[in-house]
Amino acid sequence: MADMSLPSEEGKKLEDIRKEAEERSCPVQRALYFIGEFIDGPMCSRCFPCSFGTAEAKIRLIRLSDHPEKASAEDIQALRRISVNMTEASFCKKGKDTGRFILETLDAFEEDIGKHLSGECTTRECISLIQYFIKPELCIMCGKCLEACEYDAVIGERIKPYMSGYLPFEIRQTKCTRCGECIKVCPTGAIEIIAVPREEIMNVTR
Repeated sequence: MADMSLPSEEGKKLEDIRKEAEERSCPVQRALYFIGEFIDGPMCSRCFPCSFGTAEAKIRLIRLSDHPEKASAEDIQALRRISVNMTEASFCKKGKDTGRFILETLDAFEEDIGKHLSGECTTRECISLIQYFIKPELCIMCGKCLEACEYDAVIGERIKPYMSGYLPFEIRQTKCTRCGECIKVCPTGAIEIIAVPREEIMNVTR
């Protein structure tokens, strides 16, 4: 009897993952995306350097992007060690190429990656290290950001004729997901992305 099963959908190729990763400006987010897509897609998990290396690399990268108060130079050194091991010892070309990608990223963006240790993402792509802020001098109190926010992170009152004493528009950081929808609809560019003050990040563990 002929095999009537549907053909399996071809997974994402490593070249496609690389192109998508390189669309990100932040080197940490670039490497994190590549590793995540590789683990979920073309990785075969047949060799130790690749399967265990990518898992450890992902943990280190998440620490740099989300928890700089817990990160250290040791994490960057570990990423370099992992990438070298994968390049030299992985059984297949996919694992070796993944190791090379991490190593190339570390070499090309050494300074930017190092800044993550102090809680600074120069490209403002690591959402745990940024805040959205409404500039009161540019806000016309139209309420479009309030309408666009699905997470009730924006508070304030729309301006109305012949009335005063408005509650100014603000973004509650505890509810903001940094989705960017408010920025898209603001007609005056009143919403800016700022870095989280370093003391706020470092106070997390205190």
